[in-house]
Amino acid sequence: MINAPRFIHLRTHTEYSLLEGAMRLKKLPDLCVSMDMPAVAVTDTNNLFAALEFSVGASGKGVQPIVGCQVDLAYLKAQPGEREKAPAPIVLLAQNEQGYENLMKLNSCLYVDKGGQLPQVTIDELTERSAGLICLTGGPEGAIGKLLQGGQRPAAEALMDQMYGAFGDRLYVELQRHPENGGQPEAERLSERGFVEMAYAKGIPLVATNDVYFPKSSMYEAHDALICISEGAYVDQQDPRRKLTAQHYFKSQQEMVTLFADLPEAIENTIEIAKRCAFQAYRRDPILPKFADDEVAELRRIANEGLQKRLAVIPHAVTVEEYQERLDFELGIIEGMGFPGYFLIVADFIQWAKDNNIPVGPGRGSGAGSLVAYALTVTDLDPLRYSLLFERFLNPERVSMPDFDIDFCMDRREEVIQYVQQKYGRDKVGQIITFGALLSKAAVRDIGRVLQMPYGQVDRLSKMIPVEGVKPVSIEKALADEPRLREEARNEEVVKRLLDYGQQVEGLLRNASTHAAGVVIGDRPLDALVPLYQDPRSDMPATQFNMKWVEQAGLVKFDFLGLKTLTVIQNAMEQITASGRQLHIAADGTELYQPPAGTVDDIGAIPLDDEKSYKLYASAKTVAVFQVESSGMMDALKRMKPTCIEDIVALVALYRPGPMENIPTYCEVKNGLKERESVHPLIDYILEETQGIIVYQEQVMQIAQVMAGYSLGGADLLRRAMGKKIAEEMAKERPKFEKGAKENGVPAKKASEVFDLLEKFANYGFNKSHAAAYAVVSYQTAWLKANHPVEFMAGVMNCDIHLTDKLAVYFEEVKKGLNLPWIPPCVNRSDATFKVTEGALVYALGALKNVGVEAMRLVVDGRGDKPFSTIYDLARRVDLKRVGKRPLEMLARSGAFDQLDPNRRRVFDSLDGLVNYSQAIFEQKNSNQVSLFGEAGADLPEPRLSPVQDWMPAERLNEEFRAVGFYMSGHPLDDYMAPLKRKGVMTLDEVTAKAENGALVAKLAGVVAGRQERKSARGNRFAFAQLSDTTGAYEVTLFSDTLDKCREFLETGAKVVVTVEANMESDQLKLLGRSVAPIDVVVADAGQTSLRIFVENSGAVANIASVLTRAQETVKQGARGSVLLCLLDSDLPGEVEVDLGREFPVNPQIKGALKSLDGVMQVEEV
Repeated sequence: MINAPRFIHLRTHTEYSLLEGAMRLKKLPDLCVSMDMPAVAVTDTNNLFAALEFSVGASGKGVQPIVGCQVDLAYLKAQPGEREKAPAPIVLLAQNEQGYENLMKLNSCLYVDKGGQLPQVTIDELTERSAGLICLTGGPEGAIGKLLQGGQRPAAEALMDQMYGAFGDRLYVELQRHPENGGQPEAERLSERGFVEMAYAKGIPLVATNDVYFPKSSMYEAHDALICISEGAYVDQQDPRRKLTAQHYFKSQQEMVTLFADLPEAIENTIEIAKRCAFQAYRRDPILPKFADDEVAELRRIANEGLQKRLAVIPHAVTVEEYQERLDFELGIIEGMGFPGYFLIVADFIQWAKDNNIPVGPGRGSGAGSLVAYALTVTDLDPLRYSLLFERFLNPERVSMPDFDIDFCMDRREEVIQYVQQKYGRDKVGQIITFGALLSKAAVRDIGRVLQMPYGQVDRLSKMIPVEGVKPVSIEKALADEPRLREEARNEEVVKRLLDYGQQVEGLLRNASTHAAGVVIGDRPLDALVPLYQDPRSDMPATQFNMKWVEQAGLVKFDFLGLKTLTVIQNAMEQITASGRQLHIAADGTELYQPPAGTVDDIGAIPLDDEKSYKLYASAKTVAVFQVESSGMMDALKRMKPTCIEDIVALVALYRPGPMENIPTYCEVKNGLKERESVHPLIDYILEETQGIIVYQEQVMQIAQVMAGYSLGGADLLRRAMGKKIAEEMAKERPKFEKGAKENGVPAKKASEVFDLLEKFANYGFNKSHAAAYAVVSYQTAWLKANHPVEFMAGVMNCDIHLTDKLAVYFEEVKKGLNLPWIPPCVNRSDATFKVTEGALVYALGALKNVGVEAMRLVVDGRGDKPFSTIYDLARRVDLKRVGKRPLEMLARSGAFDQLDPNRRRVFDSLDGLVNYSQAIFEQKNSNQVSLFGEAGADLPEPRLSPVQDWMPAERLNEEFRAVGFYMSGHPLDDYMAPLKRKGVMTLDEVTAKAENGALVAKLAGVVAGRQERKSARGNRFAFAQLSDTTGAYEVTLFSDTLDKCREFLETGAKVVVTVEANMESDQLKLLGRSVAPIDVVVADAGQTSLRIFVENSGAVANIASVLTRAQETVKQGARGSVLLCLLDSDLPGEVEVDLGREFPVNPQIKGALKSLDGVMQVEEV
């Protein structure tokens, strides 16, 4: 930069002005360099989100960062009864550190505890915190500009005087010129003269800015669409909306000098302001709150006491002296690195959680490698038992903050965060902000909306953008990869425009929210270190810097994670306690293990050698068992046949892309099918527990230590360099490794081989501390499932009570996988949530679709200890209006009222009358009107129930399916099973069993649950269809030729017979569809059969006669057979069987119709 600068931009909006700014922060310094601008200010709207990132990034490129903020000022007071007046912006720039601190405090004024009002600061707040800040008046749309636009010159003068009183010579009158179509915009035309006159009259300097929102004028239209997204407006709407001009771009120095040629001092003052601002936000070392006066002594005391308590109850992995030695070694490092306070803070809130019965995980991440953490009960894994390394957590050779990730029970995590707020002060504890970006799919949808394109078209275009991993690819890449998208853009101008705008705005930030887990704790009010933000839906402030920058600003992050599995375990244990047992007693009263003193009902004290649990793992009965639920994991378990916790740890570590390829070797060596390979006698013992394979990062470290004499700290640095593939580091490390190995008698060639092996596995290797902690949680769930299956499944289902798809899988496991007793939803026996009664799982009322747990609590509370006797009794005791009609319909469909009235359709059709009856009774109760007859409502007549026959069995099951989400009391194919069997159609269970012995072609019946069509790489359509029969659910793949012929039969709810090719692929049944036919066509000629009808009262006979007569008249084809009535009336001497003496049509529909009649107990084929 040879020439002296002539103009500096002092008002720039980056993507951190959410859905408003489109200057990309990372590109801004390079733009300044290319335009010979030595400095630039970033003034995002009402935030300092970018302050530290911008300061570090710009100064790194040799550009002076000016930290600023465009702040909305509340300049008009609303008169009583008037609506709040909208605030208007001013611009504040930090001159020095005091100014930056005041700017952070003003940001707190914008958001913290504002009860959801628009972000704004008052004149008083501004005056109080004006020191060290330069103020620009905000231009034509600013507070003074707005008054001038409205012709309120005296009010504008008064406000200017107030601001001059606050800022003195640090106040500048801001002018803007954005000429278009040969003239200035209205706002600038109405305000500029007043600004200049006031500035000269009061001796206040002028300054010129270009309110910058985008880098080039060519982006104006795309940016205009972005503004519409933000405002909820349409690009082409007639109503007034916010509009900028094509001139709001990052102009060159020459353009700005020419634009203000008549007011050169306004341009020169930009240079003066840049020189006056001599501050940038800077990084700080971590600052922790003080926990105790002498933190070192306090930590030593509680760590030593804690270790003695642990050693009193745990089996010792090594001698007591070795435990003490490791503890002293760790304490030495912790003290040397200055982190005793960190350990004490974490130990304190974890102890509080445990004291308040909030489940805490055994640990996660590398923190489980610390014996001090184990002694403080921060973790629940003995690191010496699992050979976990402390240096993997805290490396004295690489100083960085320790980082404990702590899992809490999902439901009660908030309580722990509230405790921390109370202990350290609400102003010293905060959450951490996160930003959501406008990714390609969302950009297409949002821009499509503001261009007023049809929803269906926009939806289709958005779905054409492929997803890689979890994120959609960019629009540019989608256009390159997806010919259909290119075709749409070619054919329609509006689509081309949509994609063009989308490419310009994708990746910009669209919203701010708070990080689910991160919490920072400071030693001073947080806004002394970072600016604060507060989500209107939260009562807790958040830092304006995200995870990456908040730590560099000096705050220490603590992770409070919610782990659902802990909630499952807690819920299962509560179910066991409610059944009147302790954890170590099985349902049949046998003692499962002897708990050490003080550990009764402590899941952490269960034995790790339970045979039943490993059998469960080995047979892969692991539905709902943490970490091993997927079909791939189940396959690996069957091959591995785990026998100890180390196997589970290894499996958790190996089951990831890459390391997965070592699972077969591990299994074969473990089960004696393959010899273990020796790497080198010096280090083979390190790999013994993992069958000679390097699985963990810790093993990489130990090998470097044992073979090449590295310290564990040095070995951790080696592992990091290898994992990140830092070539120059590796080139330095290889000779060092070979030299160390040579001193231990290892030849150079072998040492080089081992180094190569480590290099491969450092990237693959998994953190053993994390794997071990999660393996223990997995084992705890497996142990509960093996030893307390009903209570465990109740706990699991309670945690997913709103997820019908998962409940269907779990219920299948209860019914079929574990063969456990269960009770269907019932207003007299069920609670709002799942529970266990006399060893049976009682289905929850709250698990039905669209009912809500709270509404079901009203039913359970109304019942109390006395079951309902009739449907009217229920209406009198439960306020049905509060429960709601929709939930009551679901209860009727599911059969929850069956004990009160077995005719589900009658209850369903009578709900309006019952709700009105109940409402009238509760209105009487609430108004304290007691009738002459005593009870409230006793004088109200009971409503008549609808006089209808029950639904037919197939319909009844469909209604049940709508309420429960799966078939519970039966299956729509039940009545078809006998004729299907005669036609050689197999059940899913039979096909699965046969496929174990080899591939086969079979016929399967099923009810269609869903169908998804896809396109192959060659452009052919294929589909996945989900079906179920009486033995379970399955999926069939159908290729285009079959799909075209049978698409019409595969509508949801259709009953079909599918001919499939069935084979087993790694223990998974794969079905390929060859043909599909409607089930009634298949069973029409299934041969002769006879029916026996069990009748319990004579009234049913007339109804049976009418069903059979109607069948005679309407059914002309298909099987016919004799019909026997078996009469069970109490007036008869015993069972009386009557043969009707002629043949009637007999098919599943007729059988179903007979079953649904009142007085018919059962219909069976003879």
